[in-house]
Amino acid sequence: MKNILLLALSVFVFAAVAAHAQDEDAGTMALHMAHHKMMKDMKTEDTGDLDRDFILMMIPHHQGAIDMAKAQLEFGTDPGIRKLSEDIITAQEKEIVLMKAWLDAHPIETAK
Repeated sequence: MKNILLLALSVFVFAAVAAHAQDEDAGTMALHMAHHKMMKDMKTEDTGDLDRDFILMMIPHHQGAIDMAKAQLEFGTDPGIRKLSEDIITAQEKEIVLMKAWLDAHPIETAK
């Protein structure tokens, strides 16, 4: 009976550790996917207008921060980091709205 209990406990512990490892791997994968997408999306054609180029690169940079923060909220557990992730999402979303408004207010001048 003692051996059966030890075996059952071992299986339970193994399953718990495996489940945690899968969550950790999924979380790590989500972070890396968000980072990869951000880096790809930041590769823009230079317009010759430094202000515009900055904004065009910063929008996907901020979106990447949002996507990584969402991954942390889905897979992370630390309460302080979860709060930080929520704050990042709120701040970065507001800044993306401001940057898109700037782009709308500053259209590319075309040659006449």
